[in-house]
Amino acid sequence: MEGANGRAAEPDSSPDFPSDSPLALRAHRTNLVNVPAAALCIEAYNDEPRRLRIGATRSEHAALFEALDESRDALAASDIFQRYMAKMFGVNPDFSGSEGPDGRRRFRASYLRLLKGWMFDSNRAEGAVLKGWVESRFGLLPTFHGEPIRRFSSDAWTAYGEQKQSTRFHNNNIHLQLDLLYEFCQWTIRRGWPDAPMPDWASHIRLFRGVNDFEEHHIVARPDKRTAVLRLNNLCSFSINRDIAGQFGDYILDAWVPLPKVVFFRDILPRYPFQGEGEYLVIGGDYRVGVSLL
Repeated sequence: MEGANGRAAEPDSSPDFPSDSPLALRAHRTNLVNVPAAALCIEAYNDEPRRLRIGATRSEHAALFEALDESRDALAASDIFQRYMAKMFGVNPDFSGSEGPDGRRRFRASYLRLLKGWMFDSNRAEGAVLKGWVESRFGLLPTFHGEPIRRFSSDAWTAYGEQKQSTRFHNNNIHLQLDLLYEFCQWTIRRGWPDAPMPDWASHIRLFRGVNDFEEHHIVARPDKRTAVLRLNNLCSFSINRDIAGQFGDYILDAWVPLPKVVFFRDILPRYPFQGEGEYLVIGGDYRVGVSLL
């Protein structure tokens, strides 16, 4: 990964583990947002979050956000966003690809394809590309992709690296597409759609995750049987609905997620068929969560 200065970013060691620990590496030294990766990945950030901005994404695409500011409702804003993405990247919401000069359809990687693939199985290539984007922009390393990732020299890390660079999904400026998706999601949250406007003091949203075991989540601390500090994957799914989260495991994790760590939720694209579990894609790190049995 390259940092903002163009040099390769180096992984940082966790203060919780010796440098030779399999769990010592959890973040790069640099990232492309306004909060250091080492600060983003610890529990203290979640207690007092700061708004995040990915480089100059908003200023370089000012026309999009000026148009969004003039939109009358969530549906209009979504249409503006998707038209902009279609114009910039040839991304069509119906997955039909883009049309070349000869009239033939061309496959182009798109944020929509990645989201669809993630929701089917987050451990496939689409999920690796999304986790790779979080690694690149926010500096957090993945901890799980099909199996636990404990060392850079492991087979698990190699498999993840191969998938995140897959030419089928890692083309067409896919990281820039995801930058814009994140900034649009954050714009929508602050605008307050589809619900009431978000008050200025709002900083968190309560979300739930169902798990059968803790294989994907390293336990950093266990203050009591109802509370845990978990090291979540650099990108993970939560649900807004506790009952739906319960369909995915015997244990329910209950977390207050900082709003700046929300990457996507279905209501920002109301015309697109993201239905079901009310899924939220959330940037990981160390989280204090409530733990309860169904």
